[in-house]
Amino acid sequence: MANALYDNYKNLILGAGTHAFPDLNTNDIRCVLVDTGTYTVNLATHQDHADLSGIISTAALPAETVGVIAAGVFDAGDVTFSAVSGASVEAYVLYDFQSAVSATSPLIAYFDTASAGLPVTPNGGDITIAFNASGIIAI
Repeated sequence: MANALYDNYKNLILGAGTHAFPDLNTNDIRCVLVDTGTYTVNLATHQDHADLSGIISTAALPAETVGVIAAGVFDAGDVTFSAVSGASVEAYVLYDFQSAVSATSPLIAYFDTASAGLPVTPNGGDITIAFNASGIIAI
């Protein structure tokens, strides 16, 4: 697999899809670490957080650094997951956390080759995802 946007998220950008339009500048964007031995990504059919499995840990992107930084480029500061334990982590997923109901929160993008340090086996310490300096998503 490669880094990619979920199809439903692409539809949301274009004004269609199953959720409200995602505002990456103001919404609560979160990241989950996933074990691909348990989660098999399906960009065409997976739409919501409830479609994920193999979640190892979840963290919010640092709100003060999240936003559109250039025409069509979304970025955020690096995200740190604290005291992570469990199965190996081979990928991470960004999603738009909506109102305290994560199950119906729309998935944005899947990454399995974006960061140095993946895969990683948690050992109870922190795991930091260092996003690309030129941005996380470019459309």
